[in-house]
Amino acid sequence: MQISEVQEKIRELKKQKDICILAHSYQAREILEVADITGDSYKLSVEAAKVSNKNVLMCGVHFMAETAKMLSPDKRVYLSHVDAGCPMAEQMEPEFIEQIKAGEPDRKVVCYVNTTAALKAVCDVCVTSSSAVKIVKAMEDDKILFIPDCNLGAFVQKACPEKDVMLLQGGCPVHAAITADELKEAKAKHPEALVLVHPECRPEVTELADFAGSTSDIMNYAAKSDAKEFIIGTENSIAEHLQYRFPEKSFYVMSKRLICPNMKLTTLMDVYKSCIEVGTETDREIKMDDELIAKAVVCINEMIRLGG
Repeated sequence: MQISEVQEKIRELKKQKDICILAHSYQAREILEVADITGDSYKLSVEAAKVSNKNVLMCGVHFMAETAKMLSPDKRVYLSHVDAGCPMAEQMEPEFIEQIKAGEPDRKVVCYVNTTAALKAVCDVCVTSSSAVKIVKAMEDDKILFIPDCNLGAFVQKACPEKDVMLLQGGCPVHAAITADELKEAKAKHPEALVLVHPECRPEVTELADFAGSTSDIMNYAAKSDAKEFIIGTENSIAEHLQYRFPEKSFYVMSKRLICPNMKLTTLMDVYKSCIEVGTETDREIKMDDELIAKAVVCINEMIRLGG
């Protein structure tokens, strides 16, 4: 089948089976074209809770589908590729964090949304890359343990010097692998380009950038800027999507290595097959017990309360 044929079959199945398709910004363009909602992980989950569809299909990774299920426990939530995980989300065990909490009971645990539901269940506040600084500043507590991404945590630490922010070694292996030398090389090739990076990059990379922010923040910055050239320091699909949206501007990838293998697992055919399986017994469906949902959603509700 041609791509357009598969897309049309997906659209037909969405209508027949009452499916809302969520697609993370890192997904391929042909997947974004059949999605009902696109954006970063938290936006997808929040928006999914507002739709009337009985079924939700997440084109992303496992923790995103979990978050969607937590915020929409009455809906049936599916993940388009069962092996699409997130190394950062799975780096720390809840028991390890509970041990630290026992030793430092006055330190509140702030977790990045890129965490499993089990880890969220032992944390106090959840944040996104776009809301992390705002949320930590808004917290009444001065002593914070920020997990799991030490690079995003360092970004927050610098922006909130009034807080005592404790970090652990963890983070996104894709963003963290990028070096300041790679940024400098990209800048040497495109000296007029502004450098936009994700705060999951190392501090020495974000410090050299013209702007550091979440995926959506990067896209919004590029959209509003009068500049004509940009070097994009996050998953390479973002440079591609921006180039489609703004053909009059030029977007360059910072490194060929900025590719998330888990995001790239999902294909348009996976989305098609997932739509076929919606409503059947399938391992694509996210199933969580009520107790875990109740515990894990507390830190998300606290984020919302604090303005996330």
